[in-house]
Amino acid sequence: MKPAAFDYLRPSSLEEALQQLAAGGDRAKVIAGGQSLGPMLNMRLAMPSALIDLNDLTELAYVRDGGAFLSIGALTRHEQIAGSALVQARCPLLGQAAKTIGHYAIRQRGTLGGSLAHADPAAQFPLIAMTLGAEIEIARQGGSRRVPASAFFQSAMATALAPDEIIRCVHFPTISVNEGMSFQLFNRRHGDYAIVAVAATVALQDERVVHVRLGLSGVSAIPQSCDAMVRPLLGQLASAVWAADVARAVRAAVTPEDDAGITAVYRKELTEKLVQQALERALTRAKG
Repeated sequence: MKPAAFDYLRPSSLEEALQQLAAGGDRAKVIAGGQSLGPMLNMRLAMPSALIDLNDLTELAYVRDGGAFLSIGALTRHEQIAGSALVQARCPLLGQAAKTIGHYAIRQRGTLGGSLAHADPAAQFPLIAMTLGAEIEIARQGGSRRVPASAFFQSAMATALAPDEIIRCVHFPTISVNEGMSFQLFNRRHGDYAIVAVAATVALQDERVVHVRLGLSGVSAIPQSCDAMVRPLLGQLASAVWAADVARAVRAAVTPEDDAGITAVYRKELTEKLVQQALERALTRAKG
């Protein structure tokens, strides 16, 4: 099957793109990497009246150190993030996750902004944004706004992005002293979306766990923060026993649903195993 007819537009600036998007109304769509939208067009799951190609907006492709935050432009490709020395030094969890996305060809084309806007509940970047408490900067005609990841993702493939808005960049908190990070996933084949994925950061002080950020995908319609589940276990000695205790607590708290071929019980078992692995590896990295 081929796409339905649409007008093709290729703006030379973000302002021009926003004007075209506003003029197109609810039926205009933007495209950058096209790794998700392309197949949807071919299957006519998406039938926009106008397709606005952002690939000339190279000013939206960057990785910048902002001190407490790492700012990454929406048009930055997955492979650029995976290979960035700045990402590895300042926000290694993001780099770890980027390396696991799809295959090489997909990482060469897919973009950070596209992944967040598409909001697939099994995708890596929405999970990292939710886990770290990233802020998503959104542009519209005449202004912009920042939305925390916790408010941006609303349901499976549904976000707070309005029809006339475009993601400009994302601000990810950077790593702190004595903090370790780990990203773990389980999938059937290399390159597939994860059945369950876990992102974790652990900060230590005097060999005790003082701060944890823990997120899951694959167990709910949007990436899920588990910080509240971990809070009662803070202050304990950093050890494999502590990691196992947290993993059991998370398993007991999550409520995945059965779907074709994958039971809720299986997802809960995967969750416990992956949370324990992620926390143990994050502890090792935090200890230096």
